[in-house]
Amino acid sequence: MKNLKIEIKWAVIFIIMMLLWMLLEKLAGLHDVNIDKHEIYTNFVAIPAVAVYVFALLDKKKNFYGGNMSYMQGFKTGLIITLIVTIISPLSQYIINTFITPDYFSNITAFAVKEGKMSQEEAENFFNLKSYILQGLVGAAVMGIITSAIVAFFTKSKS
Repeated sequence: MKNLKIEIKWAVIFIIMMLLWMLLEKLAGLHDVNIDKHEIYTNFVAIPAVAVYVFALLDKKKNFYGGNMSYMQGFKTGLIITLIVTIISPLSQYIINTFITPDYFSNITAFAVKEGKMSQEEAENFFNLKSYILQGLVGAAVMGIITSAIVAFFTKSKS
């Protein structure tokens, strides 16, 4: 467990960052009055998400590997963070959609139907907690693996 202390710390930081990002989106009206802009601005979460992985791998490199970390050590660190974030993502989705933005699903469903992007039934089947938990599990795993692979390349020690 001591060997995973850094990964656990950064996974928790990542989850807190995501919760704060969702709160920021809610406060900016992206979940209601500016929902038409949500699809664009929500993607900017990639910037702090990648930054968290960079800081996490640099922390592991400096404070665990003594400043000398291989690509595989960095990649493994990223994968462990990804695993923890993925495991906790259903709880994160629950918190987001129950406490931070409880009206999001009804708002986005109404918007998608009004814009003719989906039928009412399609929107209701897509925009719900069960669907978002599944999307969150897959998304956290896939994006975490990709991010880990890229960040590990840039944070590895030079040979």
